[in-house]
Amino acid sequence: MKRRNSRIYNLTLTGIFAALITIFTAYIGHIPVGVNGGYVHFGDTLIYLAAAILPMPYAIAAGAIGGGIADLLTAPAWTIATVIIKSLIVIPFTNKGTTILNKRNCFAPIISYLISGTGYFLAEAIIFGVKAAFFSSMAGSIIQSGGSMIFFLLLGQALDKISFKSKVEVANG
Repeated sequence: MKRRNSRIYNLTLTGIFAALITIFTAYIGHIPVGVNGGYVHFGDTLIYLAAAILPMPYAIAAGAIGGGIADLLTAPAWTIATVIIKSLIVIPFTNKGTTILNKRNCFAPIISYLISGTGYFLAEAIIFGVKAAFFSSMAGSIIQSGGSMIFFLLLGQALDKISFKSKVEVANG
């Protein structure tokens, strides 16, 4: 049995990504914004990376679990919205191909920004009202998603130079 075809291997990488996403979301680069308990972070960088490496169901799990735990630790009011939104932002990515950065994955963060920005705007409108959402949600989303996109592209480029994906390639299923 090859490790790359192992479900246990895929689950292990999913757990590692979920832990990294939690740490990068809750603690590394965690910047509170507004009075609604929201914050910007660069944990989405790791969600994007997971989506470029792991098969879709595993990437969804890593994003939802990592983001959800981070919110439970730092801003519990956002947990349900985060689990849903982080599950959705992996969809534009693909783990197909030999590199992290391919044509689709270079554009995917833009689509993920639209998903994330819209999702958090709706969540904030439901929790705190439309006026609060309008003033705080969109600005935070631009910083968070924009920064995460830049970090993802830089990290992906660096990891592609050392053929990282071929070293950790997982089964598509």
